[in-house]
Amino acid sequence: MDKINTVSTESNLSGLNKEDFQKDINNKKTDLFILKNAQGMEVAVTNYGCAILSIMVPDKNGKYANVILGHDSIDHVVNSPEPFLNTTIGRYGNRIAKGKFTLYGEEHNLTINNGPNSLHGGPTGFHARVWDAVQPDPTTVVFNYTSADGEEGFPGNLEVEMTYRLEDETNALVIEYRATTDKATVVNLTNHGFFNLAGIANPTPTVLNHIITINADHYTPIDEVSIPTGEILKVEGTPMDFRTPHTIGERIDDKFQQLVNGAGYDHCYVLNKTESGELSLAATYTEPESGRTMEVYTTENGVQLYTGNWLGGFAGAHGATFPARSAVCFEAQCFPDTPNKPHFPSAVLLPDDEYQQVTIYKFGVQE
Repeated sequence: MDKINTVSTESNLSGLNKEDFQKDINNKKTDLFILKNAQGMEVAVTNYGCAILSIMVPDKNGKYANVILGHDSIDHVVNSPEPFLNTTIGRYGNRIAKGKFTLYGEEHNLTINNGPNSLHGGPTGFHARVWDAVQPDPTTVVFNYTSADGEEGFPGNLEVEMTYRLEDETNALVIEYRATTDKATVVNLTNHGFFNLAGIANPTPTVLNHIITINADHYTPIDEVSIPTGEILKVEGTPMDFRTPHTIGERIDDKFQQLVNGAGYDHCYVLNKTESGELSLAATYTEPESGRTMEVYTTENGVQLYTGNWLGGFAGAHGATFPARSAVCFEAQCFPDTPNKPHFPSAVLLPDDEYQQVTIYKFGVQE
């Protein structure tokens, strides 16, 4: 296994070049933005889909590596075999059954792009749009996008503002989302980060020996096309239980029907919350060899655990390759197919309200 410890340039640790990300796409300019904090953490992003390209953090020996599966040019981002790689997902993250939902008596038909379902806002969702971007300081970039009424079938003009910000006191990436609409709609935004705390490599190692916990007593089981059945089941006594630390690979191939349906973990966990909307710990993630850790905090009710089951070994930044199960995703979100499950917490946004979400990915090393 050949680790890809990226060669830094004069301007960044990740070895990415600004000119490789500057292009006109649909009459809008794409670019590279580098965020740095006082601790030495560095995050590289582009305004195409707000894709995260690299997250450079140290291991227990102070050695930096990129811990997210990224690309090294805008052409590779646009043409990625995994179109949702580390991007902002919208208007609706995860799946909506048969690409249909009814809102206040009106049926809306979405673009189908995942078997019989709509996935992650459709093929030209927020991940495939050029966002306006401003970098007010070295730690922060602010993205804006207006999603037109009817885009991919969703009602209402949606104004979205999203901020990526590094904390200076700790190695934490904070993602803040805000959105308003002029017509009743559904909104479920998330970031689809593909993390591997060992660092990307050729090939990138699997995450099967990596250890996670999830602060959830329940999850939403899925059918054979990954749509929630509508049940909310206890994790207790099943391979879905991560209330205490387990390696990802310990039970992933069990002949448990939910793992068969998802080809591994691809399930939404119902987070334990004292009150809805509170910012609280959702998950922890540890890579034993490097000692790197990540904590996920969110205001959302759910987090989708996805273990990169469909990654196909394609090439990424600096010659890295990304085989199946070489990453784990913690996608903070509403529950999947909520528009068709009235008993799930609502994803409806009305004109007089504002959608808000905060999710934090905090990196460290084992004590």
